[in-house]
Amino acid sequence: MIRLSSLFRVSLCAAQVNQTAGGRRDLEHETAPLAGSDFLQADNRRACKDSGDPMSDFCNLLLIEPRAESKVGMLVRICACLFLIMMPAAALAHQQSDTYIALRVEEHRITGSWEIAVRDIDRAVGLDTDGDGAVTVKELREAQESVARYVLSRLEVKLNGTPVKLSSKDHLIDNRLDGAHLVLRLESDPTPKPQFLVIDYRLFFDLDPNHRGLLRLEFAGETEAAVFDAETTSRTFELQPENRWAEVSAFVREGVWHIWKGYDHILFLLALLLPSVLERREERWEAAPRFRSVFTNVFKIVTAFTLAHSITLGLATYELVRLPSRLTESVIAASVVLAALHNFRPILNDRSWMAAFGFGLIHGFGFANVLGELGLQHGDLLLTLLGFNGGVELGQLAIVAVFLPLAFGLRGTWIYREGILRVGSAAIMAAATVWLVERAFDLKFW
Repeated sequence: MIRLSSLFRVSLCAAQVNQTAGGRRDLEHETAPLAGSDFLQADNRRACKDSGDPMSDFCNLLLIEPRAESKVGMLVRICACLFLIMMPAAALAHQQSDTYIALRVEEHRITGSWEIAVRDIDRAVGLDTDGDGAVTVKELREAQESVARYVLSRLEVKLNGTPVKLSSKDHLIDNRLDGAHLVLRLESDPTPKPQFLVIDYRLFFDLDPNHRGLLRLEFAGETEAAVFDAETTSRTFELQPENRWAEVSAFVREGVWHIWKGYDHILFLLALLLPSVLERREERWEAAPRFRSVFTNVFKIVTAFTLAHSITLGLATYELVRLPSRLTESVIAASVVLAALHNFRPILNDRSWMAAFGFGLIHGFGFANVLGELGLQHGDLLLTLLGFNGGVELGQLAIVAVFLPLAFGLRGTWIYREGILRVGSAAIMAAATVWLVERAFDLKFW
């Protein structure tokens, strides 16, 4: 049996915001404000009208009517443009549209819970009835029946080929670092003895193609996990002994996808790799003469990063060492800033592998936050660890395989030394600074 058809594809920041900020409370008797304020800000869908967008005006000023200018002026212009381009990437590292479903298949019934961000529900059904741009507890309470009908109509469960009706017993509020979540307590009518389960998930895909439903399924003391996205809306679970090789393969695939979607990890790696095809001579970057020395340098960086994050990923997965998620994510953002800054004022020169190893230890705790969401038993953790970490390494190698030949071919040009290296490092540093401020001070700029 495929125990894990797809591991949770979440970024490291998603692991951060999954830490509960205020605890679950009964919505029916809730009088305290949502998410630590008098209201929960609704999605800013009324802002940024085409006629009054200052950012568009600024971009036009940067990009149109080119004129003769110095290299410094050109660098300033390119840096400003890249800064604007990197800002959406910073926003993507936060406020992901995910829901969390936990189902337990018992002998004659199915129970569980479904956690959904209030901001996503508001975007779908319009909780803000008074139009003041905020969702209050009162508005959420009044809409809970219609909300339950809406979301449950987009989750179809079949047991042994027969549809199973799920109902919502009660609703809770769970205040998290990324805002309030509505928690629906689920329970089914009596069911036959389970043999196989089919789940069809269609929530929010019409509004957000990047939305995901993260499932944890428990049956007979075993735990499975899966992710639903716009391309994969249906999953089938054979409730019998699993296929270990298929499980490992699924972990590998998800590890590859996770590193490709982990913007902070990618930018950290790129910041270290950008100067790898150059040598520092008399306070200047010069092209490295031989590919062999470049390859050796890149090999040291990638190996040091891999070894470091593998160590802490294993320690954290087996709960031997744990760090607070908010601290981990903040230090990861700081590592990206420092790695990019090092390209302007290098200290380690050809020993960048030392920075890769030191900060890689922290990145490993970030990877562990992803696996911590699964709630798998310790007997399954070794497969989880090996498969997922192997996928991460394959994802890293794919990035290096694309970067290294291009960088080596351009290393002797002005556009690489002054444009790609300096402007690219500045853009990376700008995006990572936004992440650092948001994570360290629990702020949301977008």
